Amino acid sequence: MTDTARARKLADRIRVVVAETLQRRIKDPRLGYVTITDTRVTGDLREATVFYTVFGDEEERTASAAALESAKGVLRSEVGRQTGVRFTPTLTFVPDALPDNARTIDDLLAKAKAADAQVREASEGAAYAGDADPYRKPDEDDEATEPETGSEGTTQA
Repeated sequence: MTDTARARKLADRIRVVVAETLQRRIKDPRLGYVTITDTRVTGDLREATVFYTVFGDEEERTASAAALESAKGVLRSEVGRQTGVRFTPTLTFVPDALPDNARTIDDLLAKAKAADAQVREASEGAAYAGDADPYRKPDEDDEATEPETGSEGTTQA
């Protein structure tokens, strides 16, 4: 039986430990500006997936991925020492797709804004296809042909 609250707490602790260890102990020159964004732990607490982003171009991303793979042993031992769990989870580093998704959303929003601007330009000089006021109103002639009512409210013929 898995305890999801315990897994979440362990995942949060692993994220903090890995981030602090990368900042203080790992001195690999290949390691760029890495941000640990999320950590997920399996229900049996044996495997941890660490999501990260790297600020820079593709070359810096691949170099940082190699540096994280080479520092995996040091990071795992530090996680085991600071968490105190019986079995230290194995660490798997996965580049986070969040920046790519955000860039895609920004591009789509820019396209939508451009399309809205085109529609706005096209509609500036346009006129309505029908009348300006499409709702029917009673004519003055209709009011004159209505039957007259007497003082008692009955219709006279």
